[in-house]
Amino acid sequence: MKSILRVIGAAATAGALMASCVPAAFAASGGPAPEVLPAPPAGQGQIVFWRPGTMVGAAVGCGVNIGTERISALGRGKYFLLDLAPGAYEFNAKSEAKDVLNLEVEPGEVYYVKCTIRMGMMVGRPNLAPSNVAEFAAKKGDLKYVDSDDAGPRVLADPSTATPAS
Repeated sequence: MKSILRVIGAAATAGALMASCVPAAFAASGGPAPEVLPAPPAGQGQIVFWRPGTMVGAAVGCGVNIGTERISALGRGKYFLLDLAPGAYEFNAKSEAKDVLNLEVEPGEVYYVKCTIRMGMMVGRPNLAPSNVAEFAAKKGDLKYVDSDDAGPRVLADPSTATPAS
């Protein structure tokens, strides 16, 4: 029994060490969140999807979809912006379980959606939940924009690289 506990303890320690080192190498590839995010275009709404940089589920991505269309994958400590026409949308994220968030997008409105990873049987389970500007602002300094290889074609370009209008 003691040998089984030692093996489990060693595996947990190795996993924690790997999870703390590997994602950090990728975190610097996206730009930091700017002080002010761009407003949605006239007649559209905007959704800010974000994922805190916690250790829980560090090795699991949060793939955000509209129906069967992949929008983006969110690694820990990442965010992205999505402008959408007004209407009802069903967002989902899945691994061994599927989580669904229904959202009614209104023109000119900005919505915040937080993805967290909960413990699952074999892998982490993504959870999409409504958030707010205060919660996003409190974590914004720790967030980087999603990497271009994780972003689908509907995701806006990194706002930290935008050139100011003259």
